[in-house]
Amino acid sequence: MAGKKLSRRERIKKGIRKRLTGSENRPRLSVYRSNKGIYAQIINDETGKTIVAASSLSKDFNASGNKSEQSAAVGKLVAEKAVAAGLKEVVFDRNGYLYHGRVKSLAEGAREGGLVF
Repeated sequence: MAGKKLSRRERIKKGIRKRLTGSENRPRLSVYRSNKGIYAQIINDETGKTIVAASSLSKDFNASGNKSEQSAAVGKLVAEKAVAAGLKEVVFDRNGYLYHGRVKSLAEGAREGGLVF
C-alpha cells in the first residue's frame, strides 16, 4: 500500500513540475513532509541552487505544539530568511502533497511572514 501511495505522489509531482519552475525573480518554494518533520526550501531552478532552507528538525528552530503549528512556524521562518535575502515573491510547489493540513499550515505561515504567492 505504501508503494502505491508513493507512486501516486510521484506522478502528481511530475505533472506539477512540468508546469512549475522557479526563476531568479520568482524562485520556487518547495515543501517536503515526513512523519517526523517538515522541510521547506526556496530554489532557483535556473541555477539549481537552494537560496533559503528551513526545517522543523533544524537546530535554529524553536517551536512547540502539534505538527500543524510547527509547520506554520517553519513557514514563518523560511519567509523571514527569504525577506532577509531580498525575496518577496515565490512560486509554491506542494511537491505532490495535497494542499491540506501541514502543507497548508506552512503556506499560510509563509504568507504571514511576508512571502507572496
